[in-house]
Amino acid sequence: MKRLFDILAASSGLLILSPLLLMMMFLVWLQDRHSPFYIANRIGKNGVPFKMVKLRSMVINADKSGVDSTASDDKRITTVGKFIRRFKLDELMQLWNVLLGDMSVVGPRPNVAADTARYTEEERELLTARPGITDIASIVFSDEGDILEGSQNPDLLYNQIIRPYKSRFAIIYVRNQTLSFDIFLILQTIIGIANKKQALMNLHRRLVKLNVDQNLLDVCLRQSSLKPAAPPGSDTVVQSL
Repeated sequence: MKRLFDILAASSGLLILSPLLLMMMFLVWLQDRHSPFYIANRIGKNGVPFKMVKLRSMVINADKSGVDSTASDDKRITTVGKFIRRFKLDELMQLWNVLLGDMSVVGPRPNVAADTARYTEEERELLTARPGITDIASIVFSDEGDILEGSQNPDLLYNQIIRPYKSRFAIIYVRNQTLSFDIFLILQTIIGIANKKQALMNLHRRLVKLNVDQNLLDVCLRQSSLKPAAPPGSDTVVQSL
């Protein structure tokens, strides 16, 4: 049922959004006359690598810098790219990956090989599901670039204050995934673009029903600064990469 839903949602989404996507492709191409697509190597279900498609929001060869986490003030982001990332338009091209079967509409966000290599045994449960375009953490940390802004080592900061909670939210999804939960998360993702506070409140109420621990419920509302934490399955905060 989930696969059928993914196919219907992805094909409908690509059809409906095609005018917007074509316009954004042209604008990306126009700024530097290079491909509007960024093909990213990611790790999928069962640890199988795949090519993830995104609308390019950075300069050509930005991935060769060796930095995987992107702060909002990253100099690699283009002018058009700032707009694309603000409204998450770069992720819409992943509907193509959903059609191919590499991804689902909803599921744990796919990571680069370097990040999955750091997974604890508990985090490896995330690889039992198809990665998705959105999930709980995508809503909670939709401002990830702003969180990392100003950091001299965004990859390390990501592993200290985002990954621990992101992985825990993803594990909750994997253990509780249903079609109704998928539809709920898709709706909150859309709501969150216009009113993140409302989306977080809706998500908080849903997580309460799943008996999520209080610490994660507090993080979900994002009313206080994120604190360094150990990733699930570990007792130690990441100190170096």
